[in-house]
Amino acid sequence: MATAHHTDQLHSLQTHGIHCGETTIPSQGDELPAYIAKPDQHTGPYPVVIVVQEIFGVHEHIQDICRRLAKQGYLAIAPELYFRQGDAKDYSNINDLVNNLVKKVPDRQVLVDLDHTAHWASRHGGDTKKLAITGFCWGGRIAWLYAAHNPQLKAAVAWYGKLVGEKTLFLPKYPVDVAIDLCAPVLGLYGGKDTSIPAEHIETMRQALRAANADAEIIVYPEAGHAFNADYRPSYHAESAQDGWQRMLDWFTQHGVSAIPIPEETQ
Repeated sequence: MATAHHTDQLHSLQTHGIHCGETTIPSQGDELPAYIAKPDQHTGPYPVVIVVQEIFGVHEHIQDICRRLAKQGYLAIAPELYFRQGDAKDYSNINDLVNNLVKKVPDRQVLVDLDHTAHWASRHGGDTKKLAITGFCWGGRIAWLYAAHNPQLKAAVAWYGKLVGEKTLFLPKYPVDVAIDLCAPVLGLYGGKDTSIPAEHIETMRQALRAANADAEIIVYPEAGHAFNADYRPSYHAESAQDGWQRMLDWFTQHGVSAIPIPEETQ
């Protein structure tokens, strides 16, 4: 994996009008691996979207999300947020993955890595005056937390991220606890058939948001379950995923993180 401090050092490939590939980001004394995609039009800087991984890490689906965002005109970057603790690809059993890796990743470490990711993006073709974040599953929870962490953030979209849960030393807060601290508008996208995030959890979060007078909205898709945007899994629900994608783009635009899509003839 390349260590990149300049865009011309990025190990990448040209794909239908975008520039994408792997890089590393200096963060907390380490080199944080990341996947980046951005328009190949040399008309930047581009608005930045940080993409936060599912529980399974920065795999092909998350990389595809980055490429899709790049085609919409964004610099999209997905850091490997577990890398200090291990590699999600080493686990075939989800319970082992959760207990032996995911639960050992401190929120504080993650939030600081995201800060360094934003800073790196600002020096490599990104305009972090237009900074957004989106996250899926594990990353959905992180998107809520980051919206209460970084006052420079303009917008966040959280896809089926856990809202309440058991607190630990590494996971001291959940989105319901930071509703009062949100400094960026958040759109939450949830499935009505998601047994891991029941309706009462969503209502608890909505109450916390109302009490905080927070700029946030939660959309529930009645026919969708968990991971309804994961088009590589049986959980995929196309209608909900497509609507959620458009709502995400509209949310970014509504809150000052608009982009100019790549013309279709170059895609």
